[in-house]
Amino acid sequence: MEFTIRDDRIYFTRAGETGVVSVPAEGCIRFQATASSQIELQDWTLLPRKTPAEIWRDGEDVYLRTGPLKVWFEKWGRVTYYINDRIILKEQPEMTFTTGYRNYRSVGSGLWAMRATFEPNEDEQFYGLGHERINVFSKKGCTIDLRHVNTKASIPYVYSSLGYGFLWNMPSTGTVELGFNRTRWNSDCAKTMDYVVIAGDPREACSKLADLTGHAPMIPGYAMGFWQCRLRYENQEQVLEVARRYRELGVPVSVIIIDYFHWTEQGDYKFDPACWPDPKGMADELHRMGIKLMVSMWPTINEHSENYHYMNDRNMLLRTASGSNRVFDFYGPQAEIDPTSPEARKYVWKKLKENYIDNGVDLLWFDEAEPEIHPEHFDNIIMYAGRGDECALIYPYYYSQLVYDGMKEMGRDDIITLSRAAYTGAQKFGTLVWSGDIQSTFESLTEQVKSGLNMSMCGLPWWNTDIGGFYGGYTHTDYFRELIVRWFQYGVFCPVMRLHGNREIAQRNRALKEPSGDGNEIWSFGEENLPILSDLIRLRYRLIPYITRHMKIASGQGTPVMRPMFFDFPEDKICYTTGDQYMFGDDILFAPITVQGQTEREVYLPEGEWILARDRSAYTGGHRVTITAQVNEFIAFVRKGAEVLDVF
Repeated sequence: MEFTIRDDRIYFTRAGETGVVSVPAEGCIRFQATASSQIELQDWTLLPRKTPAEIWRDGEDVYLRTGPLKVWFEKWGRVTYYINDRIILKEQPEMTFTTGYRNYRSVGSGLWAMRATFEPNEDEQFYGLGHERINVFSKKGCTIDLRHVNTKASIPYVYSSLGYGFLWNMPSTGTVELGFNRTRWNSDCAKTMDYVVIAGDPREACSKLADLTGHAPMIPGYAMGFWQCRLRYENQEQVLEVARRYRELGVPVSVIIIDYFHWTEQGDYKFDPACWPDPKGMADELHRMGIKLMVSMWPTINEHSENYHYMNDRNMLLRTASGSNRVFDFYGPQAEIDPTSPEARKYVWKKLKENYIDNGVDLLWFDEAEPEIHPEHFDNIIMYAGRGDECALIYPYYYSQLVYDGMKEMGRDDIITLSRAAYTGAQKFGTLVWSGDIQSTFESLTEQVKSGLNMSMCGLPWWNTDIGGFYGGYTHTDYFRELIVRWFQYGVFCPVMRLHGNREIAQRNRALKEPSGDGNEIWSFGEENLPILSDLIRLRYRLIPYITRHMKIASGQGTPVMRPMFFDFPEDKICYTTGDQYMFGDDILFAPITVQGQTEREVYLPEGEWILARDRSAYTGGHRVTITAQVNEFIAFVRKGAEVLDVF
């Protein structure tokens, strides 16, 4: 192996591999390599900056240090990473005689399937990788697919309990094996292996990740209130009736959302005048009530759309290497837009602005943002950015940029886009991720708590769920009426509080495509629940000054508002195994109840003095306590002396 030291970088070549090791930011080391004869350096969504590094040779090996982080690059190819001379990552050979570091297999035209393998650490825990429907807090022992599907957004980043972050800076599909026999990152297709090791405790690592991938803007003030949605409002009078009813009840609403199939055709991006004759008038009335309007958009499009031929002729749609360009069947075969194309982004935004924004719509909801394709043969997808298996994960990133760039051009700064998937860096475009079409069950609620905490470690601080779950909820049952209260309690202590769902109903209006389900407003879940849910919404509004303060911190420093216990107590080992409770900002510890019929639970209190918000009783931390909570009660502790206690 030959090393060349130049410009604070280590360049290396050996038989079958060439690459570079650099410092993209203080305390971070980036490794890039390829089996091609020349390396193609691409940042994707990374925002590296030139940073000095300390580099030296020792015999035939070479070392690089930045802050507490050091890498040792051995002459036969192995890399080992240290924090303050403590090993955190050490490559594991795949063959005898210390050989077989990093594996490449050609998949054609300078593209490679590749993997990097590291030795396991028995006491190490991993957090991150986005969200998905698994009841797992630490991902240690798991194999996770890197691909977006409904209810699963893959962010190829983990934070380790050993005090470092690891960003697999490649938007390709693949897998991550966080096993007891090895830690392995696999890419299905890429030109260059690219990863970044980030040194730091949870707070430091989140801050550096934000610096490397972009800071979220300050969330618009209204977005911290209550969002009302259902599947679906069929016409504008239904929307206005709901808004008026909330006003009569004296219950505040910040956003009302109009879901899919309000349009004339998939790909038209406009209201159907038969059901929405005066969208501007509707928006104006909502605005007079202090309510913002959001509408849903899908990436699907077919030849019946007025935009199809223009976009198809200009290669603004996803294409396939073989077979029809139809990638999703929903009321007929659908193609999908390609937001990785700059021209496609400009064209679609022009239509969205003309038909929605200019008619008073305030913000947009990007459903199907993975995008959803069937079958999931990403290697058959051709995008402007490259092959599907090379860059599929980046699709929702550019999808959000579509809105952000358009809004910025209008002079708007209050930008927020609800998206069913996201990729590293999408936070800088004002992306609010939600967890997709999850079930209306207590088991699903339990999963969401852990899922949201893992997403919070990935650099995207705006996240939420469908309160009540999306499907399978029968509003007249005792089961669902208990579930909706417990989910509302959880929703109060999420970054965004949004009610949504497809409530089951015996008969639907089949004269419409995708007719509405049963009611999904707070008066739809029984008379006994109406005052409970109303009070929870009012509590959310009293919490807005507290949330605002922490959203400013999230924007400036990368610190998520909702985060695992170990974020604030990194020296407490118990916090690394406690995924059923969390911190909401610096001062609130929330312990949701997610089991049917449960009216008490154990809560772990870290060191300090804690006040139970409900009755002001005081507790000393450092141990577990058992707390009761009837269905109309929740469990939240506040640090002693914190002002936020007064809002409860």
